[in-house]
Amino acid sequence: MALAGVRVIELAGLAPAPFCGMILADFGAKVIRVDRTKVGMSSDTQARGKRSVAIDLKTSEGVALLKKLCVQSDVILEPYRKGVMEKLGLGPHELLKENPRLIYARLTGYGQSGRYANAAGHDINYLAMSGLLSRLGRSGEKPYAPLNLVADFAGGGLTCALGIVLALLERTKSGKGQIIDASMVEGAAYVGSFLWKSRSIGLWGRSRGQNMLDSGAPFYDTYQTADGKYMAVGAIEPQFYKQLLKGLELDAAELPPQMSFDDWPKMRQIFTERFASKLQAEWSEIFDGTDACVTPVLTFDEVSSHPHNQERASFIKDSSGDESPRPAPVLSMTPAEPSLAPDPVIGEHTMEVLVEYGFTSAERDQLRAAGVIECNAAKAKL
Repeated sequence: MALAGVRVIELAGLAPAPFCGMILADFGAKVIRVDRTKVGMSSDTQARGKRSVAIDLKTSEGVALLKKLCVQSDVILEPYRKGVMEKLGLGPHELLKENPRLIYARLTGYGQSGRYANAAGHDINYLAMSGLLSRLGRSGEKPYAPLNLVADFAGGGLTCALGIVLALLERTKSGKGQIIDASMVEGAAYVGSFLWKSRSIGLWGRSRGQNMLDSGAPFYDTYQTADGKYMAVGAIEPQFYKQLLKGLELDAAELPPQMSFDDWPKMRQIFTERFASKLQAEWSEIFDGTDACVTPVLTFDEVSSHPHNQERASFIKDSSGDESPRPAPVLSMTPAEPSLAPDPVIGEHTMEVLVEYGFTSAERDQLRAAGVIECNAAKAKL
């Protein structure tokens, strides 16, 4: 796999950092998640392919142990607020001094500088600070956050993973590691570059929810079907819009022009009534194989049974039968090989990892006896 042989230390956190670690693991990196001791179970639902060691970082011995792991690794991924790692004596300058090849990824909401660097926040706050939230929502309604996808995952975990891969590539030239300052505010804003860069061409000249791509246009929206399900419509280009009208059995000559903004509410009502006249399956059959850009809105329970997704094996099941998306993108020579094993329990691989990193039997026993590390066996599922 593309990242085979890369050693990653991931300090346990929430949502964005675990996603970043899972991406790296899916593509071959050896990701070790460092968990706290005396914790019943992990909240990491994105632990696929990772191993877990449990270390008490409130002890000087635990900090020293983590330092040894870091200086023998390629990447450290930490999701703490600014200054936490420095207080532990594990800041980037200390670790890079001992391992100049180390890539030190810092994934936070507001970044390592600025007046909000130490502030708490969540995806909706970072999205708000990026400017994007002001553009999300229907006309006449308040802004809404599309789950916690944009800042946490697109602007956070995925952007940080890109930074790590870029730093690994650069290291092949200079032989040196570097610090990655991944701010979810900036990551979200960067993901939204199209909105920023396309303002000059008039795409966003109207109020929120009244533009072509923000639910303002009747040909770029979702519609309820007779069985309470939905169809997604994205017929922007004239040739696609023509096929949309054909499938809906509507005569363009009897409708206002496609880009007549003032008539969009009237056109939306016509489309709404027409889509409500048939079942989702009927509309899917009508539009399947056309370029009308009309597709069914699939639920999580339906996606893997859709013929297209089946043909590409877009969704996979782990050893417990739980389904999730296959890693993307698909590489022709070194595709991802996601682990299908159960997620690790906290401390499941503590001893295995310490052996791998060169700790002697006496050192391991001493750390365990002192409560610096914790070892837990995986629970068998009956």
